[in-house]
Amino acid sequence: MTSPIMSESEVRAAVEREMPGVRADLERLVRIPGIAFEGFDHSHVERSAEAVAELLRGCGLDVDIVRSGGQPAVIGRRAAPPGAPTVLLYAHHDVQPVGDRSLWESDPFEPVERDGRLYARGAADDKAGIMAHVAALRAYGDALPVGVVLFIEGEEEYGSDSLEQLLIDHRDEITSDVIVIADSGNWDIGVPALTTSLRGVVNCFVEVRTLDHAVHSGMFGGAVPDALTALVRLLATLHDDAGSVAVEGLVAREGATVDYPEDRIRAEAGLAEGVQFIGTGRITDRLWTKPAVAVLGIDAPPTGEAPNALVPAAKAKLSIRLAPGDDPKRAYAAVRAHLEKHAPWGAQVTVSLEHDGNPCVIDASGPMFDAARSAFRAAWDGTDPVDVGIGGSIPFIATFQEMFPQAAILVTGVEDPHARAHGPNESLHLGEFARVCLAEALLLGNVAAAGV
Repeated sequence: MTSPIMSESEVRAAVEREMPGVRADLERLVRIPGIAFEGFDHSHVERSAEAVAELLRGCGLDVDIVRSGGQPAVIGRRAAPPGAPTVLLYAHHDVQPVGDRSLWESDPFEPVERDGRLYARGAADDKAGIMAHVAALRAYGDALPVGVVLFIEGEEEYGSDSLEQLLIDHRDEITSDVIVIADSGNWDIGVPALTTSLRGVVNCFVEVRTLDHAVHSGMFGGAVPDALTALVRLLATLHDDAGSVAVEGLVAREGATVDYPEDRIRAEAGLAEGVQFIGTGRITDRLWTKPAVAVLGIDAPPTGEAPNALVPAAKAKLSIRLAPGDDPKRAYAAVRAHLEKHAPWGAQVTVSLEHDGNPCVIDASGPMFDAARSAFRAAWDGTDPVDVGIGGSIPFIATFQEMFPQAAILVTGVEDPHARAHGPNESLHLGEFARVCLAEALLLGNVAAAGV
């Protein structure tokens, strides 16, 4: 027999009691600049893993810091009471680089509260996800009604290259009945969501070469093409006049039913006055179930240092988001073929893959999804959660689906449309964070009551 499950009112009181300490620990975590990208000081990622391990040990978990050729992940375990299910709680402790610090209104690694939001890199993505798990564990204390495995990754923002091997190496330790992935977001402030589909991703580089060395732009311009102009023309072929992706062979789907008003997305994206949307069809289809191509950066002479010379070579980084149902390897081949086919003026084009990841679709039905919706409804005072797609990518979810087909996978999160994850002035809505913490604590109780 399992232990008695705390009542909803008891859970509410316990979470409220723990929130001041949870916030203080969140602020300590975000002060650690744990960036797993190449060229950054990875000792901070080590510090971040140690800090997470300390938090989990404080919740009574058996904890190990593990790695498989990449950055450190943290695994914490606490056995289930007799007859109770086990829940895997995922988050990641690494963060994105901050980019141009002049665009931040405050130090990105010194948390600051403004107007009910906590500003710092990682405040929303995804150190608040870690602390939502910790909040739920602290609320129950010794009365935790389920077994838990916490898997806190250390290189999600850098592509999760070693995650699959970590899952293989520790499969027996982390096998669970339910998997909660706290790395997504809610539909709006005051409206919770379950994420049921995510696009895949292909990141690649395209380099264009027209010369073996730079030459005088006046002496040779007009007859000899420069690589930067050729690259710009090549990149322009990736979209048609309406802004839809023009690469043959990429999957495009329809079917998203959530209403996403254009004025809302314009405000949330910060679309400049007069700028039009791109693509065709419903906004939600364009964001969730159709491909997208973005130019993330270009290697070429900076304007302040550019000589009057034709550029011999130029390089761009592309991000291609893939509709659910597409295959990253086939999609990369289609993009490469398109770029090679459309090389202007016979320019030499080289395409190389950086990384890719699978899209996924989740069947959000069954007793564990009912348990999640009930917990969300209670935490948001009667507001029903919305099933949403996400235009971004969490490729490892497909890996979890493949490795643990028996487990219900719940994709939740702490972000809201104003969180600005990955951008300057990332922030966490503190009121929504408290609801997320309560929802997760209630979810653990509901999962225990539902059984497996």
